[in-house]
Amino acid sequence: MALINHRQLYRLPWNYADNVISWLEPTKKCNIYCEGCYSANNPTSHKTLEQIKSDLDVFEKFRNTHSVSVAGGDPLCHPQIVEVVRLIAERGLQPIVNTNGFAMTEDLMRQLKDAGMKGLTFHVDSLQKRPGWEGKNEIELNELRLKFAEMAARVGGLSCAFNSTVYEETLKYVPELAEWGRQHIDIVNVMVFILFRAALPPKEYEYYAQGVKVDMRSTVYGDDKGRRTNLMAEDAIAKLREKYPDFSPCAYLNGTEDPSATKWLMTLRVGNKDGILGYFGPKFIELAQVQHHLLHGKYLGYVHPRVNARAKWMLPLGLIDKGAAGVFKKWIAGCFSHPSWFLKPLHMQSVMIIQPVDTFTDGRMSMCDGCPDMTVHEGRLVWSCRLEEPLKYGCFLTTAPCAKNPKIQEQVRIQEQKNKTPVGA
Repeated sequence: MALINHRQLYRLPWNYADNVISWLEPTKKCNIYCEGCYSANNPTSHKTLEQIKSDLDVFEKFRNTHSVSVAGGDPLCHPQIVEVVRLIAERGLQPIVNTNGFAMTEDLMRQLKDAGMKGLTFHVDSLQKRPGWEGKNEIELNELRLKFAEMAARVGGLSCAFNSTVYEETLKYVPELAEWGRQHIDIVNVMVFILFRAALPPKEYEYYAQGVKVDMRSTVYGDDKGRRTNLMAEDAIAKLREKYPDFSPCAYLNGTEDPSATKWLMTLRVGNKDGILGYFGPKFIELAQVQHHLLHGKYLGYVHPRVNARAKWMLPLGLIDKGAAGVFKKWIAGCFSHPSWFLKPLHMQSVMIIQPVDTFTDGRMSMCDGCPDMTVHEGRLVWSCRLEEPLKYGCFLTTAPCAKNPKIQEQVRIQEQKNKTPVGA
């Protein structure tokens, strides 16, 4: 039985022109190094406020969007980051700062909030070269994650998310990271797992810029360093179900070349400090997206933490959503053994699994169909996860399998054998 059946999930309605998020890069400069990062560190790449206004103009011209992820590099390296956030908020958009947190202080966080910041996504994982945390595994890094989460809780009113890149050697930690998120469900609103990707080996695939062969190893994601580069959402789900057997995603984005792929896989779990009571289902997220678009003209992105703490008041949606009905039954049953549950909040927490570009045997590259992380390059929208290609080569690269690729040779042999077989034989 398949771990994920995309036809039982809600296909998120986001598309190129009408999307929940857009991705702004005010700088490429970064203050630490992350293994497998798709953004080259450029200390002289700060955009001016006028350039940032121009990027925001492009978003407003071509893309109906709810929130703006302020990324990089690390956006806190930009000397005018507070003003950058203010520019976004003044346009009625929700600024979400994506940072490794190395330069974050509580005072800076308060300044950013005063400028209009609505949330933070902290990138923390064990393959970062983070001063003071060298050699720490994912579990040991939970101390740092909690420091950031508690800082955001003290400032208040900010969505708090954590993401980490998942590598072959760190896949085993995914259930424990999800459990850490569950233990702090009152102050951690989103957990994101991004599956590692790198360019495929040059012995198997060739890369071309407008027909000219290039060496992909010259890009920041051009070397897999011997790691597996085809981790799939199913791999993460299998691991998560070792700890949470009923872990149930509710929505997805498919791939541009594969309609059944679960490139962005969303799970909405509901619980409290005592445990997870269940998972909202596809009808719940469909209602949330459609209703918000109907009322506000935009799909729903990040929400205020107080909304996440009101899951109890969403339980009547069990009339149309089986997942919500299941949560309601467990909550009622739990209230008899824990009467305090009647008075305590019930929290909703998102768990996202992102499966970046997939390269097929024939060289086709499947991107996220309806990608939320589109950014601006020379006045046009481009994939942020592959921005290094147009920056370095002036275009996105195309891929072709090498003639000596054993996988291709085997496919050719099979096809030739089929061609030799008489029809009807």
